[in-house]
Amino acid sequence: MKDTSQTADAADGPSGIPGPPAAPRGTAAVPRGDDLTALRRRTTAVLVAGQILGGLGVATGIALAAVLAEEVSGSEGLSGLAMTSSVLGTAVLSLPFAALTAARGRRAGLTLGYLVGAVGGGVVVLAAVLGSFPLLLLGTAAFGAGSAANLQARFAAADLAEPAHRGRAISTVVWATTIGAVLGPNIAAPAGRSVRGLGVPEAAGPFLWGAGVFLLAAALVFVLLRPDPLLTARALAAADRDAPASAESRSLRAGLLAVAASPRARLALVAVAGSHTTMVSIMVMTPVDLGHHGAGIELIGLVISVHIAGMYAFSPLMGRLCDRIGRISVISVGVALLACAALVAGTADGDHVRSAAGLFLLGLGWSAGLVGGSTLLTDSVPQAARPAVQGLSDLSMNAAAGAGGALAGLVVAQAGYGWLNAMGAALLLPVAALALRQSLRPPAPDGR
Repeated sequence: MKDTSQTADAADGPSGIPGPPAAPRGTAAVPRGDDLTALRRRTTAVLVAGQILGGLGVATGIALAAVLAEEVSGSEGLSGLAMTSSVLGTAVLSLPFAALTAARGRRAGLTLGYLVGAVGGGVVVLAAVLGSFPLLLLGTAAFGAGSAANLQARFAAADLAEPAHRGRAISTVVWATTIGAVLGPNIAAPAGRSVRGLGVPEAAGPFLWGAGVFLLAAALVFVLLRPDPLLTARALAAADRDAPASAESRSLRAGLLAVAASPRARLALVAVAGSHTTMVSIMVMTPVDLGHHGAGIELIGLVISVHIAGMYAFSPLMGRLCDRIGRISVISVGVALLACAALVAGTADGDHVRSAAGLFLLGLGWSAGLVGGSTLLTDSVPQAARPAVQGLSDLSMNAAAGAGGALAGLVVAQAGYGWLNAMGAALLLPVAALALRQSLRPPAPDGR
């Protein structure tokens, strides 16, 4: 660890995991050796299970969000605001959840995130029953808290991971999202049918189910994510350095200063935000372009499924590459893949196979950028400042992607889908420039 950290609370001591004798009151027993290895495995298992549930909740609810928004508002033009509201909710809620995490640990932040997401799902159902579009947008914004929790979970996997295996730890949790992301849209229709006769519009049924799944995820994390990985990591750092970090060193201001002091952290932030914005901007308008070229719903669904597979299914490969060839190299691979995706998709001109290939590369490039950038970010700032910096990263990526998704429709309407892809590729230039600059610098002390 690069920095000293605060000791964990006694309540977050190792539950059911053999360890050294209990520490004095106010601190946690610090696991070592085999105990720490067992704790890492258990923590990863809980995070993977929570990520599957969280991904399922998000994908189930959002599947028919545009349909529900059109029904409630009575306007096709307003239908996209439901997704936009959810993305903005994810961005805005990232910082308060990060602040709670810094103060109370990962378990508190993740649990609250899923609970707020569940409440948001309930508000969406109420809005559908009342026919209130503003209330619907408020509900979808709160529902975005589930996505914020899912994003934070990848960093929780890195808390206890050895530096040489951080990429693998993060990518394992990202990969777990695949299961929920694939299953979610497929159970949206049964979820809609399940509310027949209850006075609830069928398009709101998926949000009701999503809320229930979020409650399960919250219960799982609250009960089983013990000891808290972040608080345990702080206890380990404090034991090694014998100097706990102050509350000030964990504040948002400290996080901003940590980013300002680290060129590698700035690269990581730009890489995550740039990769996510490029992916979202191109992805949201691809179904529209396919429809203009005669593709049916089934074909569009297949192309999006291929895209999702590229996003999540190969994340373990990206994690292993991060640990073997370095974080910056993987970020560079992501930039190259995203640029190729923009070229292939932007020149498809009705060729459905090329469109599918482009969307697959788009997902693959996003995976490299997210895993590489997230791992580099964790490496590049002091342990105490990580939760604040990680929350700042999630705020940046979702705010930028929300703006990119909103502007994508205007670009396509005024200039065409090809130009949208060209502009998406142009967003990668700052990432490429920073990555090249960092690759020419002397290696960091850890060789990454």
